Amino acid sequence: MYHELRKRSADTATAPGRALKILHVLRAPVGGLFRHVLDLASGQAARGHAVGIIADSTTGGGRADAVLAALAPRLALGVTRMPMSRHVDFSDVAALTTVSRHAADHDVDVLHGHGAKGGAYARLAGRHRGIRVYTPHGGSLHYRWLSPVGFPYLVAERALMRRTDLMLFESAYGRDTFRAKIATPTRARVVHNGLAAGEFATIAPKPNATDLVFIGELRTLKGVDVLLDAIALVRRERDPVNATIVGEGPDEAAFRAKVDALELGAAVRFTGALPAATGFGLGRLLVVPSRAESLPYIVLEAAAASVPMIVTDVGGIKEIFGPDAGSLVPPDDAPALARAIVAALSEPATAHAAAMRLRQRVEQHFSADAMTDAVLAAYGEALAARHG
Repeated sequence: MYHELRKRSADTATAPGRALKILHVLRAPVGGLFRHVLDLASGQAARGHAVGIIADSTTGGGRADAVLAALAPRLALGVTRMPMSRHVDFSDVAALTTVSRHAADHDVDVLHGHGAKGGAYARLAGRHRGIRVYTPHGGSLHYRWLSPVGFPYLVAERALMRRTDLMLFESAYGRDTFRAKIATPTRARVVHNGLAAGEFATIAPKPNATDLVFIGELRTLKGVDVLLDAIALVRRERDPVNATIVGEGPDEAAFRAKVDALELGAAVRFTGALPAATGFGLGRLLVVPSRAESLPYIVLEAAAASVPMIVTDVGGIKEIFGPDAGSLVPPDDAPALARAIVAALSEPATAHAAAMRLRQRVEQHFSADAMTDAVLAAYGEALAARHG
């Protein structure tokens, strides 16, 4: 009788069109990973699925609090916040216990972990019959096997593969990097990030806009230091160029110190964190100087706003640029970045034309609705394989 009931439950779980119970787990509610989870949870809820989110309570600030509070009424499984450490810590025991309890209490069909820490919680959680899904979002993939920090992360990733029913990657680059560093997943799908139709609206520079603008987390990984070096080079070779740095993060003090060391105090202003749409208007040219990325939303959002940009050739960014990928700049190369800045500022019509081509490509190929539908289809395949 027990086995008959389990089979009947499994058949219901994989029935076409059935509303699923989906629980998303992530650590820090900031940046592109958070944006992805919000879009996915919102899209799944709009399609009639019961969705919940579990996230860290110590990061994200007031903006995360407000966004999650606004979304919560649409999430049948609610929003749960609790402390989650960035690295392995005793607090992980309490967090994992909470994730396991929620998954069991709601009898979830899908436990979807995002990022290294969220992915670990989702795959280690016990006491539920649903599938375990993992989206790395870069995370551990940025590490090297021979680095002191990277080795334990990559060992853990390999060990957790046996507890993974489905892997979702935002880019083919992420999938291929995972295969090369960790293993080939049994079931995997590439689903690009996407934007809603209403996000495609031109944002013009404000009257007080600087020549350049950076928008993102203030971390060395994002290459802000390379941008500052490039600005110093440009200022030596042409009329003064200035920039706005939008964001906050753990390396902000180091970047401010570098501004002082390069004597760029009159040329570079810091605004703190702002919505991307606000930040776009603060510069005439967006610079994305990252050392590593997966498939960054900031590039998609800037394309939708028709913002000219200079972007480094990292992660899955080539997949966004398509035939214009030749315009991407090598990462960690201040002279190359400086040359690209000079060229774009000297030929604004060319930069604008490139921005319009990219907007058209993003509008055609990077849809939030298509992203949501593809993820749900992948869930369905994994559920059928699990319960078949």
